[in-house]
Amino acid sequence: MSSTTEHPTTSAAGARDVELVLTGMTCASCANRVERKLNKVDGVRAQVNFATEKARVVVDAPGVTDADLVAAVEAAGYGAAVPAVEASPRSSGDAADDEAPEVTSLRRRLLVSAALAVPVIAMAMVPALQFTFWQWLSLTLAAPVVVWGALPFHRAAWTNLRHGAATMDTLISMGTLAALGWSLYALFLGDAGMPGMTHPFELTIDRSSGTANIYLEVAAGVTTFILAGRYFEARSKRQAGAALRALLDLGAKEVAVLRDGVEERVPVDQLVAGDVFVVRPGEKIATDGVIESGTSAVDASMVTGESVPVEVAPGDSVIGATVNAGGRLTVRATRVGADTQLAQMARLVEDAQNGKSAAQRLADRVSGVFVPVVIALAVGTLGFWLGSGAGASVAFTAAVAVLIIACPCALGLATPMALMVGTGRGAQLGILIKGPEVLEQTRRVDTIVLDKTGTVTTGTMTLQDIIVADGENPDEVLRLAGALEDASEHPIAKAVAKAATARVGSLPSVDGFANAEGLGVQGVVEGRAVLVGRPQLLADWSQHLDEDLQQALADAQGAGSTAVAVGWDGRARGIITVADEVRATSAQALAELRALGLRPILLTGDNAAVAADVAAVVGIDAADFIADVMPADKVDVVKRLQGEGRVVAMVGDGVNDAAALAQADLGLAMGTGTDVAIEASDLTLVRGDLRVAADAIRLSRRTLATIKGNLFWAFGYNVAALPLAAAGLLNPMLAGAAMAFSSVFVVGNSLRLRGFRTSTPSADTSGRA
Repeated sequence: MSSTTEHPTTSAAGARDVELVLTGMTCASCANRVERKLNKVDGVRAQVNFATEKARVVVDAPGVTDADLVAAVEAAGYGAAVPAVEASPRSSGDAADDEAPEVTSLRRRLLVSAALAVPVIAMAMVPALQFTFWQWLSLTLAAPVVVWGALPFHRAAWTNLRHGAATMDTLISMGTLAALGWSLYALFLGDAGMPGMTHPFELTIDRSSGTANIYLEVAAGVTTFILAGRYFEARSKRQAGAALRALLDLGAKEVAVLRDGVEERVPVDQLVAGDVFVVRPGEKIATDGVIESGTSAVDASMVTGESVPVEVAPGDSVIGATVNAGGRLTVRATRVGADTQLAQMARLVEDAQNGKSAAQRLADRVSGVFVPVVIALAVGTLGFWLGSGAGASVAFTAAVAVLIIACPCALGLATPMALMVGTGRGAQLGILIKGPEVLEQTRRVDTIVLDKTGTVTTGTMTLQDIIVADGENPDEVLRLAGALEDASEHPIAKAVAKAATARVGSLPSVDGFANAEGLGVQGVVEGRAVLVGRPQLLADWSQHLDEDLQQALADAQGAGSTAVAVGWDGRARGIITVADEVRATSAQALAELRALGLRPILLTGDNAAVAADVAAVVGIDAADFIADVMPADKVDVVKRLQGEGRVVAMVGDGVNDAAALAQADLGLAMGTGTDVAIEASDLTLVRGDLRVAADAIRLSRRTLATIKGNLFWAFGYNVAALPLAAAGLLNPMLAGAAMAFSSVFVVGNSLRLRGFRTSTPSADTSGRA
């Protein structure tokens, strides 16, 4: 995900903000090393995000240049570059595709290595398959796996070695190469290459010279398991830039520009400030601007969070990527490219993502201590046996055994296996979990912020009530109003027409339909001159609301509903109210979230009356809803809660929620919402049912517990066997069996997640909504 941020930007007190795109990092330990190296530069404060492979640097010292920062990263053994300033934000997400070759390369290495390693492991573990000279076939199959398949680990280990550091890559490289090296020694210079050599199926402990033993199955198996883990990790990381790509794709691709009174369609990136362009009904507004002529209703819900379309007229400002739901507009562009509100929201998303602390795998946390200890133990074992006079063969056998048994075979499966089973079960239940770093946050979350529109509510306008004047029939008022509104494209009109069709059946035809700009619609239905719209429209035809209807109108507006007046033949007949409907399951969902120890807070761009009404329906306290919140303000609310020491989850569905979803410690997007919100989130609720949010947190916590259990056993068997290896008491069969048992345990423990049950009775186990 490349930056849309201009650089260097100047912040408070003359400091510069610089963003670096990093390359060569393979684990969270690498990110920590880069961060420490940058922070050693005078006047520099840096934060490195391993997930997005970026560094956000604040430079206070005037003499520090971008080249100095790049040099500091390169001195740590990694690559860095300052991304070029983009003329348009549209290209900012393209760089994410550059990671595709890396994923393709890992997949190719994984598939080839697995195909070669399976027969090697089978021959070593099953004596019946050990034909004459089977050991040489094992060497032929295992050597490409260790040399070519594990090449990324060897490169990383060499880089770390040159800079005096050690990571899991160091241990993997040393272990696999030691196993291959000792096997070559045993085959060519020892007794392992002799005809009839076998590995008997015995789990005994005895001391031997090791010259008749080969460890090729360990070397090939470890490489394949670790490659599998890295592949799933790399595929997950490719999604880092998807939020920005989805956000920027919301914008219009072409625009009809007025030049000398003639419309000319041009690509939107050719639009400049001051151009006048045309927006027809149903089209997206190409960029931020001011209306020159025309009136309409603009659906800005995806950007601003307003559930009700906003009426606009000449002189009003409009936002790019919102939809013109009514009449023809001409708009003068005021901001284009990187200056638009859409681009600014993209920067909010990216800033929030980069601001997260680097997600560290549990294995990487241990590696900082485990790897140096194992290497020191191997060297100490070699020295001890040489000093004791046991001979070089025994000493090297024990030292190599230490490296082999410590090489984290099951560790390659511990996280991805649990993640695959957990995410697979989640997908069946309508829950998509994006990666292992997400799971750690679910355990700590104590506050959940809920966007109103499309999350707690359905996000679509529906009929609420019909209030009629004395002597009028509510069904007749709805039928005639629905007939007239059926000819309009306005979202409120669609809600009225849909309700009328459902309630009274087919609607009569309309003659003389006309749109009264900014007021409503009028036409002749069954010989009656019908008016539907604002009270002002009826008043213009001397059809005034009586006191009861005026009170009904005021009550509806006070409750946050939208009301339209209906009249015909010289008299106001009734009021029809529509509103964004609260989901039937929202109240139950909030009860379940509270049971998980979470405090719910309602957040909305709508007014306080709407927020209070929805909060009362779903059982949220008056102190726990915040209204009239703009997109940038949603991020501020999340930051404020985090500043109070809370660990915040955010549930949303719109573009306006994307930055807040990225800023939150845990982002949950409704799958019925926009691609932007989904990509900026950590968890996606496919079925659009808020109750699934509680299931998602429970499943995530269960998956995290499974990963921890896997890691315990993956490390546990290594640690328990290290003393035996150092004592020279491990034969290859015992080492192979320990490796196999460790891996089987990890797989079996992970498969238990398939038994997770949802609290939502109607959950579709096929994973479809």
